Amino acid sequence: MTGRRRWSTEEILDTAAELLRAGDAESFSVRKLAAALGTDSSSLYRHFRNKTELLRAIADRILLAAMDGYRPEGDWKQRVTALALRVREAFGEQPQLAAVWGRYGSGGTGSRLVMEEVLQALRASGLPDEEVPARYHRIVILIAALIASEAGISTVTPKEYEQGMEQFRVAVLGADPERFPALAHFARDIRPLGADRRAAFEEILAAQLAHIEAQIP
Repeated sequence: MTGRRRWSTEEILDTAAELLRAGDAESFSVRKLAAALGTDSSSLYRHFRNKTELLRAIADRILLAAMDGYRPEGDWKQRVTALALRVREAFGEQPQLAAVWGRYGSGGTGSRLVMEEVLQALRASGLPDEEVPARYHRIVILIAALIASEAGISTVTPKEYEQGMEQFRVAVLGADPERFPALAHFARDIRPLGADRRAAFEEILAAQLAHIEAQIP
């Protein structure tokens, strides 16, 4: 009798990533993954102890892809910005996985590469060593939040997008000027949340980096 096929860790992660692209972390389960591979859940637990560990490994592969070929260039702000944009682009190609990173984080090689570069850039800025960890924490929280927010918008269907735009137009252009005077005043200049996401990402990050720079002795 032919034995059941043994799947490699990389093959398991490839299939899990495909399932997540078609769904989300909430609906994903080890049982569904096992079914897609034609095996049982117990065989997967030889590779990953639980669903959370599996999801962290998938998110880490995105970070590894983002860091592939990366070379630090420019000053410390340029380094952090370039890194953030690479991570944004990597998750932009697989937006369903952005929420996984924001929620579960990662402790693999990809995560360590990102952490190392941000920490080195901050040390190069001239910040005292005792201030670097706190500044690092704020930068990474900001990047993760912006990427997760952007990914959430990019995964809506065309129908959902049109419905959202219609609600936006009603909420903004139809605002009662007596009750919402500021909204009515700026109505025609207010942009939907999905507009100019990259520009907003860079501007918000630049503001945080400028704030850090102002604290450097």
